[in-house]
Amino acid sequence: MQTHDIETVTLKHLGEARKFLKELIRLESTPGKESEAVNISQEWFARAGCECELVEIPSEIVKDPEYSFGDEPICYNGRANLVARRPGRSDSRSVILQSHLDVVPAGDWEEAFTPLDDGDFVVGRGAADAKGQIATIWLVMKVLDCLGISPGGEVQAQAVVEEELGGNGALALIRQGYRADAAIVFESTGLNIHPANRGAIWFRIEIEGLPTHMGRKNEGISAIDLAIKVIQALYDYEKRIGADSAGYPGFERYACPVQVNVGVLHAGSWPSQVAANAVIEGGVGFLPNRSMDQVKQEIKDVIEAVDDQWLRNHYKLVFPKLHNDAYEISYYHPVVVTLQKAAADSGLGSDVFGWNVSCDARLYAKLGGMPTVVFGPGSVTEAHARGEKIRMSEIAKAAETTVRFILDWCK
Repeated sequence: MQTHDIETVTLKHLGEARKFLKELIRLESTPGKESEAVNISQEWFARAGCECELVEIPSEIVKDPEYSFGDEPICYNGRANLVARRPGRSDSRSVILQSHLDVVPAGDWEEAFTPLDDGDFVVGRGAADAKGQIATIWLVMKVLDCLGISPGGEVQAQAVVEEELGGNGALALIRQGYRADAAIVFESTGLNIHPANRGAIWFRIEIEGLPTHMGRKNEGISAIDLAIKVIQALYDYEKRIGADSAGYPGFERYACPVQVNVGVLHAGSWPSQVAANAVIEGGVGFLPNRSMDQVKQEIKDVIEAVDDQWLRNHYKLVFPKLHNDAYEISYYHPVVVTLQKAAADSGLGSDVFGWNVSCDARLYAKLGGMPTVVFGPGSVTEAHARGEKIRMSEIAKAAETTVRFILDWCK
């Protein structure tokens, strides 16, 4: 096969990938509402010559210690991830190509689910995060089918749900035993290759005060005042982990690679009452030099170190929502080297460095034990944005690169 055949066939079917992407964008597939997108994806991948399987998500997934809860309970009856395969031999290396079908809500963007063609761009919610990535994986499978390529090892495409909540769809597949010799998680990386991700964990701190009438303020203990002390301590913690992480290999280019953010504060109930309670919610972004369990303990230590005996006996710290560990593999691992060569053969100058974003990749690397990289078309600045968009030309280059990778990796 001539290498230019891959580029030619990729471009030939790019219009179909655009059509598929626009069909997906029309679906308001926020977490818990992805089933129609999963079913449509199954139809498209089947037409690309894949063996398709809808893998139901067990209801007991909510008991998994890695499960991430949303604001509202989600029912799993009849809900599934999609696995689409091109089978291969067991004695050759296999690969998982994964991305997600759920999207964040549109907010006040009224046209979010009405896809728009704007030259090379497709505009709409999920274009970059991550329905454009699903369209990219479909294009890879279509090119393999059209060229009659039967890789030595299995190529397994996964279109999962609930990434935006913290990765529950991917978690289910990994717990159900879906594995390969490598995984590429498709996100909007600007066609760069990321063998490492920042971690992110959300916390909730509930503080109990001693309420009194304003006229007897000196006899009460304000939960608001305690919350202010805790917030200041958290921002001091941010400075400390920032200093610890300065110059960490792979993340040197980021001015602020780690963060502590207080995003929600609820406190008190009446202007003339000393506040009885306060709730602080926020998140910590951290690099692979810290584990998630370490960060949890450090947040607890930060609160305990505040010079206030009442606080130490009247707070509750929990981590009920997003809890994504950081991860990294060697930047010289064969999967990284092979993908970088494929990118170069496709005319790309893809760089290799750590990504200061968290996604499903850490589940494949840490729970699944698979060498994992993040790669894909589009810019992360488009993710969750009003006017979200992706270039079809980047989808084509990402697909071409991935086909070249498969020919080398799965031989």
